[in-house]
Amino acid sequence: MIGTNIYKIRRGKGITLSELAKKAGMSKSNLSNIERNININPSINLIERIAESLDVELYEIIQPNKPIIEPAPLFEDEWVEFIQDLKDSGIKKEDLPEYKRLIEFIHWQNRQDKK
Repeated sequence: MIGTNIYKIRRGKGITLSELAKKAGMSKSNLSNIERNININPSINLIERIAESLDVELYEIIQPNKPIIEPAPLFEDEWVEFIQDLKDSGIKKEDLPEYKRLIEFIHWQNRQDKK
């Protein structure tokens, strides 16, 4: 089904539901309903936007029995969600060394408190 193909392609590319929905210009809930095959009849325009956002050809999404091998996730879902939360809160990749120093300080302080 179309939703299953979208889900597998998205996960295989390591893209979150939120990222794809934003890139395709649609709501996260609508995309979720499509992926879970609740909305089984999305418009062709919407499917085209999703395909473009996933950087795949339209036929890769609509092909009915296309075997898609889902690779093992690169990261656990909790880490992906944590990173997304950091991005959503405005933390940029280039800011991470500063936050790392803060975390190291907190770890050091906790070790001092245990002595």
